[in-house]
Formats: sequence, C-alpha cells, structure tokens
Amino acid sequence: MRRIISYAYISFKRSDNRGMPGSRDRTSTPSAPADSAPLTPEDFDALDAELDLLRERDEEIPQWEFCEGFLAALVCMRREVSPDEYWPVLLGEDFRPMEHMEFVWRWRRRWQEIATALDAPVDVLEDERTYHPEALDVRGALLALPPEERAEPQPGAVPAYAQVWALGFMYAVESWPQDWEPPRDAQAADMVDASLEDIVALTEDDNGLPAVSMYSEDGPPSVSEERLDAVGAAIWAVYDLRQVWRSLGPRIDPVRKAEEPGRNDPCPCGSGKKYKKCHGAG
Repeated sequence: MRRIISYAYISFKRSDNRGMPGSRDRTSTPSAPADSAPLTPEDFDALDAELDLLRERDEEIPQWEFCEGFLAALVCMRREVSPDEYWPVLLGEDFRPMEHMEFVWRWRRRWQEIATALDAPVDVLEDERTYHPEALDVRGALLALPPEERAEPQPGAVPAYAQVWALGFMYAVESWPQDWEPPRDAQAADMVDASLEDIVALTEDDNGLPAVSMYSEDGPPSVSEERLDAVGAAIWAVYDLRQVWRSLGPRIDPVRKAEEPGRNDPCPCGSGKKYKKCHGAG
C-alpha cells in the first residue's frame, strides 16, 4: 500500500540567503478545474500499475518516483517542453499517449499540482501548500516487514529516501543541457548552480545514522536526520529554480549579423560586379 509522506514533524524553515535578481513575484496560479484536483493515493497506485504494465514490454521503464522527479524538473524548466518531446525521453519511443490516456490525465493533474505548489508563497515545509516529492521510504518498508520475510539487501541495492526522485530530476536536466545552462546574470547563475547541487546531493546514498521512518510513524528508523535536512534543501531548490527561470523567461539565442563580403569581392547577388559597385555602393 502506498503511503503519503508527511513532513508534519519536520521544522525546516526557508532561508533567503541566496537571493534572486529582479522581482520575487509568487503570484499563485489560478485555481485548477475539478478534473485537475490533487492526486489521491489511489491515483498514484494507478500510475504505478500503468508503469508496471509498460515495464512488461520495456524493462527500462522507470518507477513513478523517477517520473515524479523528471516531472518536477519539467515544471521548473526555463521553456515549456512539449509532450512530443519529453515522452520519448522518459518512457521510450514506443510510448503512445493516446493508448494511455488515464496515465496522461493523471500526469497532467500532477503537473498542475506541482506548478500550483511551487507558485504558492510558502515559507515552511509544514505549510499544506508546499510541494512534497512523491517519494517512498523503501528501506523503511523493508524494515517494517516481519524478520522472517525480510531479505538481507545488498549494500546500495535499496535506494535511499528521495534518491530516485533526485535521479529523475537530474535525468531531465541532463536531457536538455542547453535549457539548463547558467544564465548570464551572475547572481542568477549562482542560484541555479546552488539549487542543482542540493538536488544532486540527494542522488547520493544516505550514510547517516537512521533516526526516523518515513514509511510509518512507529516503524524502525530508516532515514537519517541529515537526509531529512537534505530533502528539505532540495525542495527549496526546486522553488528557487522555478522562480529564477520564470523571472528570466525563455532562453533567447543572440542573432548574429551575417558577415558582409569585402568591397572588392564579387557581389553575392550574382551580378558579376564587385560588391562596392553593386549592393555595397550605398
């Protein structure tokens, strides 16, 4: 059974020591229609089930947590990537959206949910409007099993909490490197670099002392306090990336003026005259 992760007991306030150039406008996105309501645990189970079916034909199909990270990166990107562009990257060339409309419908709802959360003026993770990655504490789930049912995992075989989410996020970053190039503004560039570093940190293992379980409140400890701090930092990093890219707008490549021929070169119009006697006469 899927468990929705709660941060109710984590006190992690946002620090504003990074700053951002220009306006820090956090105007909320207009209310979503009824069919874009937040996903329920049953919706996430349906997404998992659809991915399981796709994985029967292609073992490279990722888990939803990876898709969640990939989706969060798309929401943050400087430009809007079209579905025709991102579906093959995430789910392979054989994925046909029209054959998986329930999956696409829930994907769009989650997209709206994340965008709305990232545009909300939140200052603490406890705020109910805050974006929380749909991440599973797999280690906590395994430790919660009866000892006779618990297999001894190989080192590194079981992902750390939110590790798969971070890998999905960075996969999107690496898939569109030009769109994630640091902006020209030095302050904005520092903000992007620092934010990505916080997310990359989650792609690493959790080697801290287990202190809490994110699977169940009374479960055996499976996640370190350091990991929780890192997850909190990564959430604020997503907020910062959303802000900085929206403040700068889509990336525009500079228009380069075509090199003019020399005055004594043949005119490119094909007249046979020298450029200075033809189109360069003015």
